[in-house]
Amino acid sequence: MSERERDDHSGTETTGHEWDGIKELDTPLPRWWLWTWYGSIAVAIVYWILMPAWPGITGYTRGLLGQSDRTDLSGELARLETVRGQGLVKLKVASLAEIEKDPQLQAYALQVGQSVFGDNCATCHGSGGGGARGYPNLRDDIWLWGGSLEEIQHTIRVGVRSGNAHARGENQMPAFGRDQMLTAAQIGDLAEYVMALSGRNADAAAVGRARQTFADQCAACHGPAGAGDRGKGAPNLTDGEWLYGAGREAITAQLFNGRNGVMPAWETRFSPETVKALAVYVHANAAGDSGAPVATTAKNVILLSGAAQAR
Repeated sequence: MSERERDDHSGTETTGHEWDGIKELDTPLPRWWLWTWYGSIAVAIVYWILMPAWPGITGYTRGLLGQSDRTDLSGELARLETVRGQGLVKLKVASLAEIEKDPQLQAYALQVGQSVFGDNCATCHGSGGGGARGYPNLRDDIWLWGGSLEEIQHTIRVGVRSGNAHARGENQMPAFGRDQMLTAAQIGDLAEYVMALSGRNADAAAVGRARQTFADQCAACHGPAGAGDRGKGAPNLTDGEWLYGAGREAITAQLFNGRNGVMPAWETRFSPETVKALAVYVHANAAGDSGAPVATTAKNVILLSGAAQAR
């Protein structure tokens, strides 16, 4: 066998290949890389022997250790269900007041409620419950049907205009324009009147013209002074909290179209203890009457505050 040619500059043998006068060097692989490669092959072979690795027609190689992630996961889920079952039993028999007085049970309820809220409620109310236009803010103290634990639980159970026999929202906002109950001019005057109720600049003449219209069409639900009625779910028109927007155009659109939101009745989808946990979570993340977050002993819940859009 003839001796292979060596490169004059580097002293390395060439492969014998040449392109446009450039010869390819046959540089050997670094020793460290070569031993790492051999080691990786050895580890792979040991893994194939000890662990499940190779698929077959009717199954797979089980490995000498008999390791199964599926079995491990099933065991973890079974243990988790046992722990959850114990917590759910306590939730089932405890009253809402008892849950809030028991730090450990409250913490468990908050964990369950947070998970359920994220999967089912955050789509409309936002991940932090801050709401959006048309979807109530659950972080403040503005509640159409009350913000106590019992009232929140009831709203979650029966929903709003959900078709449930006991659903909230049996009284609906009329579509004064769409149903031709009022003229465009009357709706415009009424929008000015509502602006004035919340302490903002409004056309005085329009307010005067709309006074009787408000008494005839709106006062039955919103009250003579526009302060609202929680028993009927009628919003307070004298504050600065608006679900569909506070500007003239937004108010006019609401008067014209009479938007009426819908919320599902969750009592047919969740167990009573899950509804309880969700109510505890929503209540814990809401603000108290003073506007400050409600105190809670659970460390895993971040209490939020923010601008309200809850009506």
